[in-house]
Amino acid sequence: MVGCGTKGNQASNPLSGTQNGSSRLPNLAQDISVGQEDISVTAIGLIGIPYRWGGNNPDGGFDCSGLIHYVFASTRGKKIPRTTAEMPKVSSLVENAPLAPGDLVFFNTLGSPYSHVGIYVGKGRFVHAPNAGGTVRLEQLQTPYWSTRFTEARRISTASL
Repeated sequence: MVGCGTKGNQASNPLSGTQNGSSRLPNLAQDISVGQEDISVTAIGLIGIPYRWGGNNPDGGFDCSGLIHYVFASTRGKKIPRTTAEMPKVSSLVENAPLAPGDLVFFNTLGSPYSHVGIYVGKGRFVHAPNAGGTVRLEQLQTPYWSTRFTEARRISTASL
């Protein structure tokens, strides 16, 4: 899937990223640095750009994976896969550790664990391109909609790209 999005913030999703009704969110009380703050700063600078399915630049708009692809290419000069489903193949799972600005956060919004992606920017917040009619925006991972759909966080080591 090149594009991604959400079906709406009010719908319940039985295929969400939860187990036994509890959130799988990592502990957000502490952030760490892995030297990728420039990725989160670039993402924050794109807030307000319109959503466009298949979009991959500020002039034409972004879908969620296009936003991630653009940020890594423009910040680090590195190309990562263009689709949300392919991004986990070039990243490592962030498990039992705090998130770091620049980490990718994946969500199950359309019945697949990798149907939506954003960039973690610290303090429990992430930047993403949510859906048609919207814009790139900053959200809280702890909100009920996102926390119940959270799949996992992954880190791209830009040194290996």
